[in-house]
Amino acid sequence: MNVDQRYRFVYKPLVFAASLTPLVWLVCAGVGLFGLSLGPDPIKFTLHWIGKTALNFLMLTLMVTPVRQLAGLPHLVRIRRMLGLFAFFYALLHFTIYLVLDQELDFGDVIADIAKRPYITIGFTALLILTPLAITSTNKMMRRLGRRWQTLHRWVYVATLLGVWHYYWQVKKDVREPLIYAGILAVLLGYRWVKRRRKPATSTSGSATAPERTSAPAPLRDS
Repeated sequence: MNVDQRYRFVYKPLVFAASLTPLVWLVCAGVGLFGLSLGPDPIKFTLHWIGKTALNFLMLTLMVTPVRQLAGLPHLVRIRRMLGLFAFFYALLHFTIYLVLDQELDFGDVIADIAKRPYITIGFTALLILTPLAITSTNKMMRRLGRRWQTLHRWVYVATLLGVWHYYWQVKKDVREPLIYAGILAVLLGYRWVKRRRKPATSTSGSATAPERTSAPAPLRDS
């Protein structure tokens, strides 16, 4: 089995199954299986769980590039599309739970919340940014947009920053966990900044290699 076959028939199915694990755990806790529980405030717990899962997947999406470059695993880029789409899926699910369970489809209250509560404004803005990135995640859209596709998908940095900010403002007392996310994001963005600063010098010396070509684009792209 060659590398392409391993990623197609082994690694991708495993990543897909693992990506559904947070949702499966939540459903099991919701119906009380295996002694699991959503706690005294199920809606609040569900919102927090799914929201943090979305943020985790955004972080994982951004981690693909440095991990594949530092570990010498170029084919790792093949799973980035899936991670990005799961980030959008969980972000959309997070908002849907807020809309349906927390606000009971009261669109007036939802609009007022978005307008008046800064952390909700920021979170909703992040979701709006992720939406066109998910829609344009196909090979067809990549070909149609051309160079504009990569420019569009760099907005994933902004969406992730807003996601961390949303989490920080949502937490009222213990902000240690949001700060950990902020630190991880700073490292990921700092790595990219350093790599771009070094590119001109590398190109001048003639030691730069050609850009890696892959068979499929990555949605919510980070470069």
